[in-house]
Amino acid sequence: MTHWLDDSVLQSIASENNLSETAFFVSTTEGYHLRWFTPTVEVDLCGHATLAAAWVLFNKLNYSENVIHFSTRSGILSVSKEADEYCMDFPAKKALPIDEPEGLLAALGLAGNVEGFWLSDDIIVLVKDKSCLENLNPDFNKLAVFKTRGVIVTAPGGGEFDFVSRWFGPQVGVNEDPVTGSAHTFLAPFWAERSGKNELLAQQGGSRKGTLRCCVRNDGRVVLYGSARLMIEGTFIL
Repeated sequence: MTHWLDDSVLQSIASENNLSETAFFVSTTEGYHLRWFTPTVEVDLCGHATLAAAWVLFNKLNYSENVIHFSTRSGILSVSKEADEYCMDFPAKKALPIDEPEGLLAALGLAGNVEGFWLSDDIIVLVKDKSCLENLNPDFNKLAVFKTRGVIVTAPGGGEFDFVSRWFGPQVGVNEDPVTGSAHTFLAPFWAERSGKNELLAQQGGSRKGTLRCCVRNDGRVVLYGSARLMIEGTFIL
């Protein structure tokens, strides 16, 4: 786009797409202004839609610089291309311990094996064993009453991955997201503190899964690495 459409139009497009997030960008004098919408609301940060926007700029719109700078509701985000991967530079966020939110475990269908609860943009539920994630069958109506962006359940990876997770966000119109880059801006520091590792490999998702390579830097930033490919393209008729 060369200029912003009305917010109601952007939201309607995202609703029709019915994906976790739809990204929109316009050119600025210093790069691009980038925004993200779920099917129901505009959000502050989205990783995979940022990756998709960068892929389009590098591969379809012939962006010639090494780094793309996006102006967003979360500040300036930079994306660079390194071989077959894209490197996304995001601000790190902290997670603070909280008491067990009443009714949360029942809404998730979790019983036992829970080690604690934390709060960042989402409620974090730490469980002891990744097998707990495989059988999760949340009641999304009950989850929607918790006044956060979403709820993420995470566990040690116990093998190929340093940690695994599943993210649920009926509060923002996304029952489950297969990969949530924004959640890893606090999950990566959360697990770096526990593992003593600043570079971590993560897997997220239920029936659909994705992999993220995370680097926690000392300057308060988290770098996420991922790959992308074109699946579909066409014309949206307003």
